[in-house]
Amino acid sequence: MFTNQMLISSLIFVAAYILIVSEKIDRVIVAVGGGILMVLVGTFSIDYSQESAFRAIDFNTLGLLISMMIIVMITQRTGIFQYLSIKMVKLAKGEPWLILVYLSLVTAVTSAFLDNVTTILLILPITFDVCKELNLRPVPFIISQIFASNIGGTATLIGDPPNIMIGSKAGLTFMDFIINVAPAIIIILPVSIFAFVIIYRKYLYTDPHNKQKVMLLNEKEAIKDPVLLKKSLTVLALTILGFMLHGELHFESSTMAITGAVILTLISGVSVEHILKEVEWKTIFFFAGLFMLVGGIEKAGVLEFIANNIVKATGSNLLLLGIAILWVSAIVSAFVDNIPFTATMIPLIKDVGALTGIGITPLWWALSLGACLGGNGTIIGASANVVASGMAEEVGYKITFGQYFKVCFPVMVITIIISTVYLVLFFLR
Repeated sequence: MFTNQMLISSLIFVAAYILIVSEKIDRVIVAVGGGILMVLVGTFSIDYSQESAFRAIDFNTLGLLISMMIIVMITQRTGIFQYLSIKMVKLAKGEPWLILVYLSLVTAVTSAFLDNVTTILLILPITFDVCKELNLRPVPFIISQIFASNIGGTATLIGDPPNIMIGSKAGLTFMDFIINVAPAIIIILPVSIFAFVIIYRKYLYTDPHNKQKVMLLNEKEAIKDPVLLKKSLTVLALTILGFMLHGELHFESSTMAITGAVILTLISGVSVEHILKEVEWKTIFFFAGLFMLVGGIEKAGVLEFIANNIVKATGSNLLLLGIAILWVSAIVSAFVDNIPFTATMIPLIKDVGALTGIGITPLWWALSLGACLGGNGTIIGASANVVASGMAEEVGYKITFGQYFKVCFPVMVITIIISTVYLVLFFLR
């Protein structure tokens, strides 16, 4: 039953979302203001206190974001990103469409073994440099890499937070995801990259003179501080190793990132004041407000209401249930954070198994594909999307909600159609 509490929280969420989409007011003000309004109204109607709102903020994500921004900003001072950008351009012989393909592939593979946000923070500076050298508009490259980061992260247990949650609660291993989810990603990734090459083909052109000019560049001259480069790459490698082992070490990934950021700041000699000024605080506060908004509709029971109705509508039919979980997870995850939705769906899927006796393993793959790939649907659908759009805005290229939605939501739907066919052929039978 849809209660008054659900209605109130939903109205606040939808109103905030409309304002974010319209872009008439800065999205940071809307997200934080909406989160505060959810607390003010929720204290009396849905028992959503300020303590509940602060608990809804994922400080693990925010700590990870801030720390990786610091590591990347210090590393950027060495010139390594300019070095890599020149190497990438030379490998592609200055051909823009081929550069888009290479960058997307590197992003996807990296995201399978790192979190998506870290990958975006590492790859996007290279993208900016490549586009600057070839006098190209970076937006097509940024959007294709956002997509690739979320697709690549879907392939493994550690690539995306929903997979970590599913693996932990369902007792699934790293190899379970590689065997059962990665084959779908191997199909989805090239289809998506091809789609963006077609969509942006008129922007993927540069003057032959620009190609000739970059082929003459000496990448070795881009390295400005070899000593700092060694320090940065050592700390970055140890931080990445920490990400891969954080489960066994019983530390959050943010703890590993914060440790790396503190060590690199200490040994780099870069002023703390300069570092903190360069952190994209707008992105951080936008996330905080968004977490508070989503926490309100979760507390009111809206997400659980959606999940319960999926189960009721499909009964114990594995095919219908799997398809419903896939598509609803994708659509919902495009508009709200996929972490609370995944957290809500996990116990419901377990209950379905207990009540009906059906084998629920295929439903975990449906939830994984839907929640992870669905984040590609809007500019605020996943952490990597928000971070990338913030970085683009910093260099003068604003990616609007409508601009992103018009291009990416249809491509996201194509990835879910492929996932549906894959699940029906191999699991939902």
